[in-house]
Amino acid sequence: MASYPKGVENHGGYLRINFLYQGIRVREALGIPDTPKNRKVAGEMRANVVYEIKMGSFNYQRTFPNSTQLARFCNVQEELSIQQMAERWLSVKETEISRNTLNSYKVRLTTCLGILGAQKLLRSFKTEDIQRMRMELLKGDYVYGRGKSMTSKGRSVAYVNTCMSDIYSLFKFAHENGYADRNVVSSLSPLKKDKPIPDPLSREEFSRLVEACQSRQLRNLWSLAVYTGMRHGEICALAWEDIDLIKGTITVKRNLTILGDFTPTKTASGLRTIYLVDAAVTTLKDQQELTRLKGSSVITVHSREYGKKSEEELSFVFNPTVNAVNNKSENYYAVSSLPQTWRAAIRKAGLTYRKPYQSRHTYACWSLSAGANPNFIASQMGHANAQMVYQVYGSWMKENDEAQRSLMNEKLNEFVPQASHTKAI
Repeated sequence: MASYPKGVENHGGYLRINFLYQGIRVREALGIPDTPKNRKVAGEMRANVVYEIKMGSFNYQRTFPNSTQLARFCNVQEELSIQQMAERWLSVKETEISRNTLNSYKVRLTTCLGILGAQKLLRSFKTEDIQRMRMELLKGDYVYGRGKSMTSKGRSVAYVNTCMSDIYSLFKFAHENGYADRNVVSSLSPLKKDKPIPDPLSREEFSRLVEACQSRQLRNLWSLAVYTGMRHGEICALAWEDIDLIKGTITVKRNLTILGDFTPTKTASGLRTIYLVDAAVTTLKDQQELTRLKGSSVITVHSREYGKKSEEELSFVFNPTVNAVNNKSENYYAVSSLPQTWRAAIRKAGLTYRKPYQSRHTYACWSLSAGANPNFIASQMGHANAQMVYQVYGSWMKENDEAQRSLMNEKLNEFVPQASHTKAI
């Protein structure tokens, strides 16, 4: 009769072991044939299990990862790849953020996972792996993606920090829900970056830019962008129903995203009334002749509340069908089309290149030069308070101290007493 080590037994021609765990007699099949050699291996394994149980170091899932009894004795830890974890995280985030923001997360994570290795198990990552990803994002020239060799230029520090924030949130979610033993990103600090310096258009440059625009409508569009500081998505979504030319105001109610969704403004503070300068009123009166009677469109506006939407019938201020050579244009400009018109005008005008967003910076800098209150500027631009104005334009404001002194002299001279300051002898 065959001899078996203690706790080893035959079960249908295969070996299994039994041991006492948490006061319960447990049997686990090993899936190996019953041979003299395998009996010895099974005996050693069973002895090791008993020893680990005695020492308190026994891990049921690690020892028997495919056991049907795992849920009976421990919280089963799924071994997910970072790609699978990212998909789970994004599916939860979907109810918290807009479709446009969700798409931005997906784009950045695709880049990061291309470097890290999308199929690599989440628990196998070390802090060093994340540091190397950050370095490759900064320097570029990495190879990534499903068997394809692609070369990328280095990213900006701001973009890399945003990617790191995404990865941090991903690992934080994984750790809090038991998919990772720790957040390997928690010990890393954001990369240091210089504060962006505004590069506004001068009056002369602005005139050249406007003159170089390809059409009357584009001249009006970029003029209004500079005169109001509106975000480009807000300009694309601007309707005549939002404008009161008698009072000289624009009520900013909605935004158009890069994906083509109409949404509320970027933040709650973005819902605001803009008080128009005379030049902006003149620009809109000129635009009125082009689009006020072009008819209306019914659009869907997606609320901040998940799944909630409404319909609005609007006549858009800037309508590309005015200059379209075919009938394929929408009744409003796509956000992605505005940079093309800006670049064309910059080139034609022979100006030093600036990003289109400098139209917004130009409004802020011109307003500060004119002596406008930073709190007023912040409210007009859709910021919650003036902190952003000081952070972004603080260094620029210092460079214009001389201009500010001239402005104060001009405004305060009227308060200077007219009596002579020379003491009578």
